[in-house]
Amino acid sequence: MSVGHYENFPVGSLLLPRRMRRAVHVIYHFARHADDIADEGDAQPAQRLAALQALRDELARIEAGTAPQLPLMQDLARVIAAYQLPLAPFYDLLSAFSQDVEKTRYQDFAELVDYCRRSANPVGRLMLALYGERDPRSLAMSDGICTALQLINFWQDVAVDWQKGRVYIPQDDLAKFRVSEDQIARGDAGGVWPMLMDKEVKRALAMLEAGSPLALKLKGRLGWELRLIVLGGERILKKIHDARGDVFTQRPVLTSRDWLAIIWKALSARSGKNKRRRA
Repeated sequence: MSVGHYENFPVGSLLLPRRMRRAVHVIYHFARHADDIADEGDAQPAQRLAALQALRDELARIEAGTAPQLPLMQDLARVIAAYQLPLAPFYDLLSAFSQDVEKTRYQDFAELVDYCRRSANPVGRLMLALYGERDPRSLAMSDGICTALQLINFWQDVAVDWQKGRVYIPQDDLAKFRVSEDQIARGDAGGVWPMLMDKEVKRALAMLEAGSPLALKLKGRLGWELRLIVLGGERILKKIHDARGDVFTQRPVLTSRDWLAIIWKALSARSGKNKRRRA
């Protein structure tokens, strides 16, 4: 399970309504392409920022009602028009990817959450818009889930991000627990590292639980998709907790056995809700 690079984006999932799949593919490719501009290859920062600005200019053309130049953006323009999608989430994604080029440390949790607001939350908001769900409470719960998923990705990928020169654990938390970046570089999960990671795990879990009622509120296939994603996030957090925060020895991932348990739990949750509704 990984959120930061969109491997968990529900591309073409059979759980999604057929009418949505093409639109989801197009949105995914926009996000994936922009993320790769910021993160992949050997381009210089100025080149990356210029390429992201070019996508921003294409969005401005769509907003102005003129035809974009890139085929990818032409496809996106058709999806935006067909579903009357808001443009703010796309601009937010580009803002986050531009920040990835220039920023590798976060001073406090609020700063990190602001990044998640632009890097993860837009995906959930776009999915809800495709589904026709625009209720403010649903959007808020979606934000909670998406931010939690992004945080989970950060916590499971501490070692991976270090190799890219990035640290997403807030600097003030590192200072509070007296954990140095040198300890991360060594892959050392000893000392007070488990206490630090326990704090970060609890933060992500609280956000995930706050947003989880949305997974039961949404009807149909999107509700099933979201239940699986939420339960998958919970299971990754449990793996990090059970490993006492040691994400260095082995990156926590979901196995086939985990998915069987997740599917069973998702079925049980829906069945329980239906029984309560009938009662």
